[in-house]
Amino acid sequence: MGRYEQQRSFLKSNFLEFKHIKTDKIKGLPKPPIVKPYAASSIIIDLPEVSEDIINRENIYDCIKERRSTRFYSEDSLSLEELSYLLWATQGITATNKAGLTLRTVPCSGATHTFETYLFIMRVEGIPQGIYRYLPVEHKLLFMYELDELDNKIDAITLDQPFVPNFAKKAAVVFAWSTIPYRSEWKYDISAHKKILIDIGHVSQNLYLASESIDAGACAIGIYDQKLIDEVLGLDGDEEFVLFLGAVGKKRK
Repeated sequence: MGRYEQQRSFLKSNFLEFKHIKTDKIKGLPKPPIVKPYAASSIIIDLPEVSEDIINRENIYDCIKERRSTRFYSEDSLSLEELSYLLWATQGITATNKAGLTLRTVPCSGATHTFETYLFIMRVEGIPQGIYRYLPVEHKLLFMYELDELDNKIDAITLDQPFVPNFAKKAAVVFAWSTIPYRSEWKYDISAHKKILIDIGHVSQNLYLASESIDAGACAIGIYDQKLIDEVLGLDGDEEFVLFLGAVGKKRK
């Protein structure tokens, strides 16, 4: 039991301890930005407006019932409309309230939304292979850079997968969600980190169900080389680091 005690304790509610803490929000410290800034010279790609016309399977019951972790993909590309829909489904902003909090397609503790969405794009129609970042406020893509042998880099990042080795590099797109913990720590202090892990589960499940609705398959990836992927994306590994991955591609017939 001793070796699990600390991690089991992390899973429990610490509200009684938290309510006696004076958070940075209570102290009046500035609220962290809701998204990372980017240079005015960045290459920005417009995404198609999201429409329900992209959906092939409208019955949510079927999407939930038939959802599976898909590790076998065809060589078909995703359309840009499909990628736009998947990004909207996982981090899209649907409204902003009077307090300036963004309301999105996924629930989040206190609307803190600590995540940034990075994309390893292999096969999306009209989009060169490379590394991208999603800009949820504008609903656009920011091109970061090309990466030689992108498939092999994905393979190195995702290590030895236990069920189907090397499957991630065969996906059309690999989503990489980072967290900027202070967005939640500012408001929730020591309670932030459990909330962040709960919140990323909501994001991942939306990716699964949205993928099912367009006859694509998704697979969450929790086994990856933390240091390597943070380095590839230019993250410092402390104030921002990758938390979870998700591979998506058209299902192999």
